[in-house]
Amino acid sequence: MMATSEPLGAAAAGPQRTEHLSSDPVGVAVIGGGTISRLHLDAYRANPDARLVTVCDIDADRARDTAAQYGAPRWTTSYEEVLADDEVTAISICTRNDTHAVIAAAALDAGKAVLVEKPLGRTSAEAQLVVDAQERSGLVAQVGFVRRFSPNAVVLKEFIEAGDLGALYYATARNLRRAGNPGGWFADKEVSGGGPLVDVGVHFIDIAWWLLGTPEVATVSGFTADRLGDRDNLRHLSRYRSADAGTSASTVEDLAGGLVRFTNGAVLSLEVSYSLHGRDDVGVKVYGDRGGAELEPELRISTEAHDTILEVTPQIDSLTFDMSAFDAEIGAFVAAVRGEGPRLAPVQDGLTVARIIEAIYASAERGREIEL
Repeated sequence: MMATSEPLGAAAAGPQRTEHLSSDPVGVAVIGGGTISRLHLDAYRANPDARLVTVCDIDADRARDTAAQYGAPRWTTSYEEVLADDEVTAISICTRNDTHAVIAAAALDAGKAVLVEKPLGRTSAEAQLVVDAQERSGLVAQVGFVRRFSPNAVVLKEFIEAGDLGALYYATARNLRRAGNPGGWFADKEVSGGGPLVDVGVHFIDIAWWLLGTPEVATVSGFTADRLGDRDNLRHLSRYRSADAGTSASTVEDLAGGLVRFTNGAVLSLEVSYSLHGRDDVGVKVYGDRGGAELEPELRISTEAHDTILEVTPQIDSLTFDMSAFDAEIGAFVAAVRGEGPRLAPVQDGLTVARIIEAIYASAERGREIEL
């Protein structure tokens, strides 16, 4: 039901169309009231070109309380009511993975622009549904590849596009967590679509592929392991846990990795884990014929001049991923909806990453390389 904030009784993108021709702020809705939604809500609240119209969550109390906290005039437990709201032009979809594609496709068909949190879908078939809906509508449809918007990534991309690293031919991306399985629905493959490969691997595949220039994928080899589970026996160690953690055993992988070969000859090597006996380890690196760079854990550029190797540290506010990226991501989405900026993370890119992830799982299961 749709309610006021009072108690209950009282989208290379496809075809393009500009949704918001007025100078008034864009009317936005946020569907899903979990942790990630707060980052969207905070960014919308800080953006003068956006106006929060309604909040939707299946938990009525959470929907009502969130609407009150962020000043939304309405709230609801039904996403269909959001899609029918004429004041809503754009929607952030921050629900569980198993609902991303169906809500996003329905929203686009209802004439709403969408920013869909990652992954675009649990499978490439689900992701394709969103791409098809975007191409039917021509509306802005963006996937939540927020690492593209972090200041360190923006700076490195400028160096790359200026040719300072030359032709890029190799990239590595890893996010190894020793005890990072959130449990709950994250650990339920039917709901999430997979473990660390879907949850964090999606970001690291994308950022490395984006830095490489989003070349066409040729082949994928992959591996997975599921030896440790969600390690819910651990004590004396704080970590993020899903609100429904402990309700069921983990059915997702602990560890995944792959080798992605592109048609231009470039190669991407990937490692991600939820559970591993070792230290947490994060890294993203790219290598070209004129220079290389490390994006994470801190931005560094390696090159040479006058027969001397140089290590360059850009003087910027944040050398590592910065949470201000969410403000930039939402800002880019709102600008695109207003027809004032490019579409920087189109759902078509989300489909490509979904295909890579699916191929890694298929390769691990079949024990051979997969051609795309």
